[in-house]
Amino acid sequence: MLVWEEEVRSTPAIAPAAIAPQLDKAARADAAAAVNTRRVNVADKRIINGQTDVNQLVPFKYKWAWEKYLASCANHWMPQEVNMSRDIALWKDPNGLTEDERRIVKRNLGFFVTADSLAANNIVLGTYRHITAPECRQFLLRQAFEEAIHTHAYQYIVESLGLDEGEIFNAYHEVDAIRAKDEFLIPFIDAIMDPAFATGTPENDQTLLKSLIVFACLMEGLFFYVGFTQILALGRQNKMTGAAEQYQYILRDESMHCNFGIDLINQIKLENPHLWTPQFKAEIRALFERAVDLEYRYAEDTMPRGVLGMNASMFKGYLRYIANRRATQIGLEALFPNEENPFPWMSEMIDLKKERNFFETRVIDYQSGGALSWD
Repeated sequence: MLVWEEEVRSTPAIAPAAIAPQLDKAARADAAAAVNTRRVNVADKRIINGQTDVNQLVPFKYKWAWEKYLASCANHWMPQEVNMSRDIALWKDPNGLTEDERRIVKRNLGFFVTADSLAANNIVLGTYRHITAPECRQFLLRQAFEEAIHTHAYQYIVESLGLDEGEIFNAYHEVDAIRAKDEFLIPFIDAIMDPAFATGTPENDQTLLKSLIVFACLMEGLFFYVGFTQILALGRQNKMTGAAEQYQYILRDESMHCNFGIDLINQIKLENPHLWTPQFKAEIRALFERAVDLEYRYAEDTMPRGVLGMNASMFKGYLRYIANRRATQIGLEALFPNEENPFPWMSEMIDLKKERNFFETRVIDYQSGGALSWD
């Protein structure tokens, strides 16, 4: 504050006319211009490479980002609010679940306990510092917190069921199908986390854009969907209902993350059309195809036999269907035309309205965790 006051006293060119009446009209105009240069002009805001003050949240330019932030805050929840007693009893019962069902639960937790940590690292250590729109940064901060809640939820399930923590938390090292997905993702984290990396060139801007696409469309928008479908299918059969309820809330959160990321990607494309070259689009299509293959390998690993009325081959069509949706949402052509959704009930799980959930544990139309009540 003292520095600013000294600057005002020592710089009469920006003194307000009221305290410097001796300034002529031209000098007062210069003073007004100097003051205005410190204020954000909404037209000057950019998602990346913006030159405005990132600490000035308003005036809003990207109202969609602020609205998504508010919607996310309104749907707050915490893992401990979910009763796990039925899950614990079922897991301890030797006849409660088949071996194939137990494999699904452990494989899913093995992937997810580290996946959301990777997502949080990508936001906090990479994406956030390269985004120059403060309203978008606001959503990213909320998203990072939600990733922490998701990691907490998986840990809560592991602890509740008394699973071998070493086995579950090291699965991303020890299970090939899980490790392959993480190894696909890590280079896109490392690229933008490098302290020497900065946007501002077409090449680096494309690197950031590619990372955003990988995480919004392929990680949160594709890699999570085999696991979500499997655990929610258990819940639909009145099994592992506490875990399924948490997965349902996580799916809702991740859907919002995916939608925000797609909006971010499309806005960057709009502001930087020179980045969306034929060569770049071909690279993205290849990444989509690779991601579908990796997630299908994961489906085969988690479901070596048919279970819960599903089998691995059904997921091939489902993953292609989802990949088509993600591709068209960012302006690419569908990679696998004419694919149908074999699990239409998953859309109901994402679109939480006033219906009760499948697991009959509590009302799901809520605004905050504190508002939730047990039946």
